[in-house]
Amino acid sequence: MIQRSITFILLIWMLGFAWFALLLPQPAPIAQTGAVVVLTGGANRIDRGLEILKSGKSKKMLISGVDRDVKPRELAAQYPGSAKYFKCCIALGFQSVDTRSNALETAAWAKRNKVTSLRLVTHDWHMRRARFELDRALPNNIAVTNDAVSTHASLSILFKEYNKYWLRAVASLLGL
Repeated sequence: MIQRSITFILLIWMLGFAWFALLLPQPAPIAQTGAVVVLTGGANRIDRGLEILKSGKSKKMLISGVDRDVKPRELAAQYPGSAKYFKCCIALGFQSVDTRSNALETAAWAKRNKVTSLRLVTHDWHMRRARFELDRALPNNIAVTNDAVSTHASLSILFKEYNKYWLRAVASLLGL
């Protein structure tokens, strides 16, 4: 009985990993949202957020998880043509250090800015866990659009992220 239970759990885990790795979230079409939230930590995320701002489909953007030593002017210099957006429309979030605190920082910012809809921008392999944490932190009345930046994640990254996702889900069930 114990061996069958372990085998069953392992099978479920393996099927879940196949789902996780083969059906990664995709970029969303650019559409109107109240704000854009970009989680730092990887290439092309801020570029995607700026693309949405430049399209005029969102008026505000939070970049969550910015290192405390980064200055807006320095960050703007890395993205040609973006300086005006850093002056008017982009807030830098310095409080978060991980995905869970990204979600808390985002929820507080959304409340302060009276955001009713937002677009979450992060890598495809990170989207599920980021969205899980964001759903736990945000009130139910804020609509969220997933906008995954496509990557070519290694099997190692996918394996680590899948396990983080499920460990976080189990911790959540335990009230942690």
